[in-house]
Amino acid sequence: MPHRYFTREIGGGRAALTGPDAHHLAHVMRARAGDTVLLCGPDALEYTGQITAIAPDRVEFTVSEGLPSTAEPRTEITLYAAYPKQGKLEEIIRHGVELGVGRVVPFFSRYCVAAPKKEEAKNERYRRIAAEAAKQCGRGRLPEVEMPLPDFGAVCAALADEELALLFYEGGGRSLRELLARPPFPRRIALVTGSEGGFAPEEVEQAVKAGAVPVGLGPRILRCETAPLAALAAVLTLTGDLE
Repeated sequence: MPHRYFTREIGGGRAALTGPDAHHLAHVMRARAGDTVLLCGPDALEYTGQITAIAPDRVEFTVSEGLPSTAEPRTEITLYAAYPKQGKLEEIIRHGVELGVGRVVPFFSRYCVAAPKKEEAKNERYRRIAAEAAKQCGRGRLPEVEMPLPDFGAVCAALADEELALLFYEGGGRSLRELLARPPFPRRIALVTGSEGGFAPEEVEQAVKAGAVPVGLGPRILRCETAPLAALAAVLTLTGDLE
């Protein structure tokens, strides 16, 4: 199976890789002109790329006509995950990408144990983790990992762009199965999960005013790193994207 790389520099029958991916292909994989790789652009299409030129920090290709990736869910899911402590966000990102999340947006809320610290440097690492997971599991596009939102009010403001926003609340709420009982399903769904301490009552009220629907994940209390993955798996199962 050809190696998979992600690039935004693709179009008109040509493409290029730069930076670490170009170095990996040229120096680690020892690629040569004429070799082929699998290239994925931001349009969730997959292209067969044939190497035409190799420079120290750039590899150029001619590419075939793009074909839709069968690995991408039909429903675009954004995960708003309260910032956990002790590196657990890495686990959420890695496994979330494997399941099919389209975008991960961490945020700080009232009961978060973690506090903002060197977030730009962390975000670079989180993006690398997402890219590695996307390559490993065969995704057709590179999921995004955003810089964390500073408070829950910023989360509620962002939910205005979503067709359906689900707040996974330890106090329960609507039945997820009833909300996603039958197609047509929303094309964009936001999932909001809490921190170690869950959500404050006023945050739940704020989210409902912003249009979010509180839902539960069963009678057991899930850890903050478990709930996002359970929510993703449940929604993707109900929309048919894990079949």
